[in-house]
Amino acid sequence: MICKFVAAALAVGALGMTVYAGQAGDATKAPATFKVKFDSSAGPFVVEVHRAWAPNAADHFYALVKAGFYDEARFFRVVPNFMVQFGIAGDPAVQAKFKESIKDDPVKESNKRGYVTFAQTSAPNSRSTQIFVNFKDNGFLDSQRFAPFGEVISGMDAVDKINAEYGEKPNQGSIQSQGNVYLKASFPKLDYVKKATIEK
Repeated sequence: MICKFVAAALAVGALGMTVYAGQAGDATKAPATFKVKFDSSAGPFVVEVHRAWAPNAADHFYALVKAGFYDEARFFRVVPNFMVQFGIAGDPAVQAKFKESIKDDPVKESNKRGYVTFAQTSAPNSRSTQIFVNFKDNGFLDSQRFAPFGEVISGMDAVDKINAEYGEKPNQGSIQSQGNVYLKASFPKLDYVKKATIEK
């Protein structure tokens, strides 16, 4: 039962995507470690990324943040005592530019509380733009190809406060096609990323 729940909770609708070796239109390799500050409506938090943990994920995430992809993205799926998921662009035109998926990374770190991981479907190489933060130790995800690439090093209290009242109700297909127009109208109290920036 838990496996079915996890698959449903972390599926990203990535089937049919093209797998590519580059990073979100940017061939620049990410630094060995870097920090990303998320200024969110629930408060700021900082993610420290370790490229050695999952290099494909780290490179892809680095390029997405540099491109401003996560700015204005809503935390559209919040499952208390499990995880919070986000990473569908508020603008469908922006989302369409980043439809490619990346190759899987071997799982080197466990999905501990505060660790950040790309969501995926049950299909191999299906990670795209959606990521989640673990609210607790979710080590059972490790055997399902979920490879953490970073961890929240400050502001986990803000992550814990992200509004969970809508649970898993927002429809991902509607978010993909209508973006924040749909979310603001149907789920106006969703917390969101105001801006994500790579810290110097």
